[in-house]
Amino acid sequence: MSSSDFPALETRASFLLSQLGMQSAQRFTAALAPLGITPNRFGVLAHLARQEGRTQQELATALGLHRNSMVAMIDDLEERGLVERRRHPNDRRAYAIHLTPAARDVLAAGERLADEQEEATLATLDAAERTALVATLTKLVAAAGYRAGVHPGIDGGH
Repeated sequence: MSSSDFPALETRASFLLSQLGMQSAQRFTAALAPLGITPNRFGVLAHLARQEGRTQQELATALGLHRNSMVAMIDDLEERGLVERRRHPNDRRAYAIHLTPAARDVLAAGERLADEQEEATLATLDAAERTALVATLTKLVAAAGYRAGVHPGIDGGH
């Protein structure tokens, strides 16, 4: 086989997506570092912000995490002053997880950073191209079986 029998990597969608994904993950991790939070913790806070008062088990199920991983993550967020456990109003054995004012500040700052990163990444695309890209990626993510809005690496990293 000659080298011309192998397609150039830059013509492969999977390779291009991998390049952009790696760059995006590294940039977002670096951008969040001054806030004292990692992308996976940011993801948990963002999910919690959409439905505050969930139990640890409900969060674990929604995010596809093992219960023990969720407990450790909530412990860490609580130690950082970003969430608090309150007795669940309907189940005395469970705790409802709530954001603290500090978490709301971190989320607002993180959202601004995410917006800036998205703008920088997509700057060369017009509005129609951006819409088409997001629609295409959404279709591919769904076909791959991922949960909407849940990063497959959410349980990794600290």
